Amino acid sequence: MHALSVLNKEFVARGWNRKPTGRILLELAFHLTLSLGGIILIVLNESWAMKGLGMLISTTGSLGVATNTHTSSHYTTSDKRWVNRALTYFGYPFYFGASASYWWNKHVAVHHPTPNVIGFDDDSDLMPFFAITEPDVAQARGAWRLWYKVQWLFVVPMTALNCFNLQFTSWRYLARCLMDSSRRTASHWFDLLTLVMHMVAWLVVPALVFGWGAALAFYLVRISMMGYALFIAFAPAHFPREAAFLAKEIQNKAEYFRKADFILLQMVTTVNFRTGWFGRLLCGGVEYQLEHHLFPGISHIYYPQMSHILRKFCEEHGYPYRSLGWWEGIWKSLLVFREPKPVVPHLADLRPLKADALASDGLELPDKQLVA
Repeated sequence: MHALSVLNKEFVARGWNRKPTGRILLELAFHLTLSLGGIILIVLNESWAMKGLGMLISTTGSLGVATNTHTSSHYTTSDKRWVNRALTYFGYPFYFGASASYWWNKHVAVHHPTPNVIGFDDDSDLMPFFAITEPDVAQARGAWRLWYKVQWLFVVPMTALNCFNLQFTSWRYLARCLMDSSRRTASHWFDLLTLVMHMVAWLVVPALVFGWGAALAFYLVRISMMGYALFIAFAPAHFPREAAFLAKEIQNKAEYFRKADFILLQMVTTVNFRTGWFGRLLCGGVEYQLEHHLFPGISHIYYPQMSHILRKFCEEHGYPYRSLGWWEGIWKSLLVFREPKPVVPHLADLRPLKADALASDGLELPDKQLVA
């Protein structure tokens, strides 16, 4: 029996396959209260200090919305498919202006099967603006080579563009889908409608009330702050040096996924990071990336309990199970911009001896229609 199947049977026996919909929605309500409450604080106060506090509170809540609906994008909030899809549309296109179709493709269909595989996973490729691998730096010439030597000085201010880049890339992806009749579906049109609703709700309506200058300034600051929030929540899992970058040994993504030792692939390219109780509420499971990558079909509510079993499994079979402090993970994520990481030529080079006897296992992806 496949190693992951054994673990999965144990998790099912403990009832962790059940979707704790009520609790997840309650968490989402809390995050929305923080997010909207911070905006109210900004509106009602003339003091810039209070406005700054309101923006910080709102960003904190908004990050919670992003991580909570990240759970929905994996169809693990509810047993009802339409509920998961509706929450994903709410969290990504409506709340942040990023296409849900793009997220399902980039994150669910590509990143999860091939994390940190150069040439497949866009999350590990920041070129040409940033080089975070040794080969990219070595191959650079002229002004680019000089830029990569000093890029670490600018990465913190430029992280403010993180969410804007997500928006732009997702809009471009959706536009290509809509222009291609062989790919275009009704869900792409609904995605576009939700993105338009985002612009109306977050720009047009505020402009009608407060004027275009104030509305645009608030929008730019809000999305800039979310750029930092997304970095501190998602980067520590895959950017630190502990998370290996791998070369693309096989040109076809599906073939790579089929032939790779799935457990090894996930465990060497991913690390967890530790938080307190509020951090766990805020991160919504993204701090337990090892559990999430191996069992994306299980809701994040169960990850803390799963972690004890998975850690023991890894110790018994020789797989790495790494966990960093949250600030440590953020710091190490920034360090790769000064000290780029090597690219491991072959996944097998990282295979532990005990793992040779284990059969690799795969996990089902969502319906292809959902990640078109």
